[in-house]
Amino acid sequence: MEWLRKLSAAIDYIENHLDGDISYDEAAKIACCSTFYFQRVFSYVAGVSLSEYIRRRKMTQAAFDLQRTGAKVIDIALKYGYASPTSFNRAFQSVHNITPAAARSIGNTFNAYPAIRFSVQVSGETAMSYHITQKQAMRMVGVRIALSEDMEENQRIIPKFWKSVLKSSLFSEICDLSHQSPEGILGVSVYENPKKIFYYIAAATKEPVPSGMFAFEIPAAVWAVFENKGDFKENVQDIFRRFYTEWLPFSGYVYAGLPDIEVYPITKETPLRGHSEVWIAIKKD
Repeated sequence: MEWLRKLSAAIDYIENHLDGDISYDEAAKIACCSTFYFQRVFSYVAGVSLSEYIRRRKMTQAAFDLQRTGAKVIDIALKYGYASPTSFNRAFQSVHNITPAAARSIGNTFNAYPAIRFSVQVSGETAMSYHITQKQAMRMVGVRIALSEDMEENQRIIPKFWKSVLKSSLFSEICDLSHQSPEGILGVSVYENPKKIFYYIAAATKEPVPSGMFAFEIPAAVWAVFENKGDFKENVQDIFRRFYTEWLPFSGYVYAGLPDIEVYPITKETPLRGHSEVWIAIKKD
């Protein structure tokens, strides 16, 4: 339960700074993890990116201010960190579908987003099929694309990257490299430091690195391996969400902070549905 407490403390920090500077680095520090990992976990658990959550919370409070005070729109924009009236107007309309100027009129409809409160989800409605395995260091080879610490931007980059690779000859080359466990086509986000974050489409292999590809290693670890049948995109994301909210709090393990591994089947066609796995490194609490 400790990690939920830390996430809640990070949210408290954000809530206390809606009308000031919000540092993603500071929020991540409170949550005791990297900025990249904090944003990643937040998006899985909350179902929305951290940047979008902050935008919604600021615009919720801005609407209240416009309704109950006589402050100028530009002053409220500055209060919530928008130096440009245009950018504030755009953000406000994206949340409320009306302009800030129209917000003072009685009878308009607004969208209020309350502060998120993290809690353990106890449902038990659907089983999570998994097994625990211990692996020595794994060497992977594949193609990669640079990511940033902005998860919202990464969520646009990664699907385009998959689409590009699936249409090229690189996909079949990566399929041919797969000779070790986990067998299949792997999707792996690797965080080295804020300047070096990559998403790989790769295979576990001992083969030499082909031209235009890269090799990387994930150290020895204990892994929780979750099985998934169905739509890859929707179900894989759901596994991550359920891992953090349902499985991890009761497991006696903590997250090990290593790259998560998405395992997809080797196929000549574009893989959209079928059997896949999610490998998440864990360690004893």
